[in-house]
Amino acid sequence: MAEIAQEIHGVVMSFFSTASAVGKTLISINMASELARQGKKVCLLDFDLQFGDVSNYLQLLPKYTVYDLQQAMRFQGDEIRAEEYLTPYKYHNVVFYVLAAPTKLEEAYNVDADKALIMVRQLQKVFDYVLVDTTSMFSKLNLALLDLSTIVSFLGIVDFIPTIKNMKIGAETLKNLNFDKNKIRLILNRSNAKTRISIKDVERLLGEPFYHILPNDFQAASRSIKEGVPLVLRSGGSDLGKALQELVARYTNRAYEEPVDEDVPESWLARIFG
Repeated sequence: MAEIAQEIHGVVMSFFSTASAVGKTLISINMASELARQGKKVCLLDFDLQFGDVSNYLQLLPKYTVYDLQQAMRFQGDEIRAEEYLTPYKYHNVVFYVLAAPTKLEEAYNVDADKALIMVRQLQKVFDYVLVDTTSMFSKLNLALLDLSTIVSFLGIVDFIPTIKNMKIGAETLKNLNFDKNKIRLILNRSNAKTRISIKDVERLLGEPFYHILPNDFQAASRSIKEGVPLVLRSGGSDLGKALQELVARYTNRAYEEPVDEDVPESWLARIFG
């Protein structure tokens, strides 16, 4: 990590959801990869502390984890160099760094939220982008991360009514907690999965359109995980990989978001949650 010397103030991107199995890890890994491919200094923090899969997806064998860094912070205090506890991921000429989730459940339970925030702030000083893969709940750590983040990718899918219910509750909770709505981006994953639920109906229920829509590509995603190679780094690419690259382009260019059309009829989905 000696090559990372100049102090900067990196952008923090968090990936959050109120439902499990919506693709947070796959999306965060690919966005980290695409930003790194563009020449940015990037690190990805696996703060899904109990069940984090970033290292598994990338086939990494980390020497250190979040828990190891926290233990070192207790002895070294402000002298700690958080970047020394990261694991590099390399694919050809693309490199980014990972702070792995704890390997033991008891270690995950003992990670302190305040210490985790200090980790993020320290890494902001040496990376252009600090990406954070979170767990799917409104925990003390997650709320603090969402507040600290520059951009929050709030991910969802529209395959089942309970998943949509959780997405609606999550979106309303973020509004009620007075988070800056301009940094919350609703991202729909697996958009063309087989379902009778209309995306437009879900958008009306949520009160705003999805910022970005990612296609369903189970085969490409499964191959990516099996081989440990992010979709955006594969030659030839896939529809999902291209959609993820487009999402990175929108984030880095601060793309304009279309306003919601309020003159829309009530849908059957809205009546269920009314």
